[in-house]
Amino acid sequence: MSEVQLTRIAAALERMSPAPLPTPDFSLAPAFVWHVDPERLVPVPVVNRVGLDLLVGIDRSRDTLLDNTRRFAQGFAANNALLWGARGMGKSSLVKAIHAEVCAENPDLKLVELQREDLPSVGRLLTHLREAPQRFVLFCDDLSFSHDDEHYKSLKAVLDGGIEGRPDNVVLYATSNRRHLMPRDMIENERSSAISPSEAVEEKVSLSDRFGLWLGFHPCSQDEYLAMLDRYCAAHGVDVAPDELRAEAIEWQATRGSRSGRVAWQFFVDLAGRHGVRIG
Repeated sequence: MSEVQLTRIAAALERMSPAPLPTPDFSLAPAFVWHVDPERLVPVPVVNRVGLDLLVGIDRSRDTLLDNTRRFAQGFAANNALLWGARGMGKSSLVKAIHAEVCAENPDLKLVELQREDLPSVGRLLTHLREAPQRFVLFCDDLSFSHDDEHYKSLKAVLDGGIEGRPDNVVLYATSNRRHLMPRDMIENERSSAISPSEAVEEKVSLSDRFGLWLGFHPCSQDEYLAMLDRYCAAHGVDVAPDELRAEAIEWQATRGSRSGRVAWQFFVDLAGRHGVRIG
């Protein structure tokens, strides 16, 4: 066999079984994103987030998650958390804002974002985090599963930890529009077609039960929607007459057919642009 052929075989074997990922320098940034193919943790020096004081109408969820995160950062026991409910009501914004708040007090608290489609690689990610001296909030945004989706089995490595147990320095925060992480019609279909209906869905539905904290987010009222805008204007120095702000804001949400924190922010971006105010 020629040297060229041996080189090609060696390269192919390396692609099939790449060298282990070296443990990254977690002091480089407050947050990291986990990527696969090749597997690596990419530092994020500046996280895209809003201040905790700008999040309106979710006080109970804010206080609960903040207390849980502070305990975790200080080395005490803490729960995994599932933030579920209405779209655009600040679920992912709350996770990032609370990390910033607690990270200012405990710089060794790191945020690691994991995409849902990369859940099968979570075991290898946990190996790297387990060996590090820092503490990690593993963040999975917009988590949900369809009928033929087996990724939920990988999530148990974070929630239960298997034989090794979940690393003491890792806690999982996930957001979802669904309380049970799967659509209701899928639950009903599996119940109606299974020999043992209760067992057919128990494994998937019970996945939510493995989160110690369930924090619900519900559509905001008009008063909360307007309060969000008042706070945005005050924080960014946008001076608008209250009656004008109210009329334009209500018209904006009416054209969108919904009212949420996301709709409020989108209106504020438009408003700030029209008044020549830079944000971000």
